[in-house]
Amino acid sequence: MSLVDGLRSPHTPLRRFLDRELSAGAKLLRDNYRTQHRAHHVLLPPPGVGTEAGTVGTAIDQRLRLAFTAAAPVDDASLIGIALSGGIGGRDTGLRMRTAGNELAVRLTETVRRLDLDNRNQPIDHGQDEEEDLARMLIAAAWYQVLARTSIGFAFTPLAKAALEGPGAFTCTRLLELPDRDLVADVTNQLHAAAHGPLNALRARTRPEDCSAGPTFASAQISADADLVVGGLLIEFKSARHPLKEMSQRTAWQLTGYLLLDAADQYRIDTVGLYLSRSGVLTSWPVNDFLALLGACRRDLTELRGLFGELLAGCPGQADARYFATEEETERVRHLLEHLAPVAVPGCCPVCTQPLPEATRRPRKFCTTWCSQRDKVLRRRGLMPGGLRPLLPAPRKQRRDLPDDAEIVSLTTRIPR
Repeated sequence: MSLVDGLRSPHTPLRRFLDRELSAGAKLLRDNYRTQHRAHHVLLPPPGVGTEAGTVGTAIDQRLRLAFTAAAPVDDASLIGIALSGGIGGRDTGLRMRTAGNELAVRLTETVRRLDLDNRNQPIDHGQDEEEDLARMLIAAAWYQVLARTSIGFAFTPLAKAALEGPGAFTCTRLLELPDRDLVADVTNQLHAAAHGPLNALRARTRPEDCSAGPTFASAQISADADLVVGGLLIEFKSARHPLKEMSQRTAWQLTGYLLLDAADQYRIDTVGLYLSRSGVLTSWPVNDFLALLGACRRDLTELRGLFGELLAGCPGQADARYFATEEETERVRHLLEHLAPVAVPGCCPVCTQPLPEATRRPRKFCTTWCSQRDKVLRRRGLMPGGLRPLLPAPRKQRRDLPDDAEIVSLTTRIPR
């Protein structure tokens, strides 16, 4: 069960809960984000990056984490991918991929330790040759990360293609030759930009022991790993080429999910931030301001975390489900969401549940024009009492077999793209 997967469909229990609690949507937060994002230059990916933009994003994320704390030189997802690679392709191919991955992990760990990347007495970026070598290793580790998430996508990585085409010659040396020079340059360029921006100032006033790279939430019943927590500041790294479009609803909901999953307040998060590595801009909000911009003013953070935990406990392994097995499960989740929904008492706005201002002529139904407009949107989505019935993942329909006396009258040719 994954937080990111649960945000992809508007009908999963996870999305329906957040859509109802964050009643203002992402527009107000997005507008505030754009006022903070002031950049004179945006680093565009070189031509050779192509479809590997996601790989570059993963590599620069890990490189920035290592600048704050080098406690884990190789991230967990890469280690999982390395272990899984032994079962890909034939036995010889898989073993060679896993052997090369293990050598990569050792070399990456030795390099991180030797360069002392989280030492505050040294700059974020080191010599160009050292950074290029490090970028190659991080790009290769990012390809192994793909396998930890999807075996289908891994088959299209340069790593898998090279290993399957020539397993006998596939070694760690061959692996580190695969990253295109434009991929390497894109990673190092974004790192150099970070060395002269707000991230460098944040690093200078913190210690490695104050930082948690790739924080996970042990007590949560859903998998989620944020990018970095620095002294109470939760930061998500983004390497989008269009930074002004980056504060989407999914990004806002993802940050909220991380905040709510820290039910034990392990990381003492008091600020939420987004760092755009191509523009070198760090935007941030105190937690209360962040939640207020999203319309989460019905409950305080402690209560919201408790309800989120109740949702995950009530949907064991299904909070991100796009389909349920039976109608009974669908109804059970529907009743759970109704139970968790905020209730506006008389005299309060039905959207934000805040007390209504005194009316001079006739009683007011909503506290602001904004809430009046949001009420219509929420009702159309089945997120308000008295509105449309909430849509939830219905049981997947079973495919019907053709009867024995069926006759095929025509065939449609499927042309591969």
